Formats: sequence, structure tokens, C-alpha cells
Amino acid sequence: MMKSILFVCLGNICRSPLAHGVAQDITKKRNFKLVIDSAGTSNWHTGEAPCDNSIRVAKQNKIDISQQHSRPITKEDISSFEHVVAMDRQNREDMIAFGFKNVYLLGDFADYQGADVPDPYFFNGFEGFEKVYTMVSACVEDFIEKVENESL
Repeated sequence: MMKSILFVCLGNICRSPLAHGVAQDITKKRNFKLVIDSAGTSNWHTGEAPCDNSIRVAKQNKIDISQQHSRPITKEDISSFEHVVAMDRQNREDMIAFGFKNVYLLGDFADYQGADVPDPYFFNGFEGFEKVYTMVSACVEDFIEKVENESL
């Protein structure tokens, strides 16, 4: 089975689409074959594109996430994805309660010492999305490196 990663947040319209896009960009540049997707623990935004500010901050960093669409996690995801990465502790707890095993917390990577990736909607304005992008980008890069080197 090809290595695979599922990034998860609550609604799958801001944080996990950014992680998904960053991971695809990194693996493309490294020519590292990996199945990458994202989903939400809720179905509130099923079928919606990522929010405008997530699309904007990704575009500023030369990543296009505009074609992604929100979807909720499924039972099939449990067997389809080798690595599952939650954006915050609540998402992680929800994933484990749903039946996923070995769910990683994205903030456990890079130098974020287990911090939750904050929901950018709780910041004022676009600056929150830029801060979230910076954190997601660093953590995803570290995570992909560990997957690539099989050191997880």
C-alpha cells in the first residue's frame, strides 16, 4: 500500500485544507509519492471549497487549494490512511472516539511542542490565517520528512 496521510480539523475548510495543500506541494517538489487528503470531524461544510482566507494565504505561498472540497471523515478512512493528523486535541479525541488508531497531533512536529493549530476564525482578520499557515507549513514539512524517513 502506498503511504498515505489524512489531515483533519473540525470543518475541513481552513486548517486541514492548508495542511493538505502544503503536503502536496512538498511531496511534489521532493518527488515523494504519497496519497494525501483532508477531512473534517463534522459534516457542516460538506462539498464546500476552503474558506476564502485559506485560499488566499495558500495562494500567497504559491499553493492552490481552491479545488479542494470539504468532506467528513468516514469509516473507510480508518483503513485507507496509514497516517492521520489532527489539527488540535479535540479533533484528535474525536478521531480516536470514531475508531482511528495512532492519530498524530500536528503541533507535535517542528518546534511547536504539542500546541494546537489554532482555528484562524478566532483571530482578528487575515493575520490569523498567516500565523496558522506559518505553523502548519513548518509542522507539515517536519511530519513529511519523518514519513519519508520512516522515523515515526
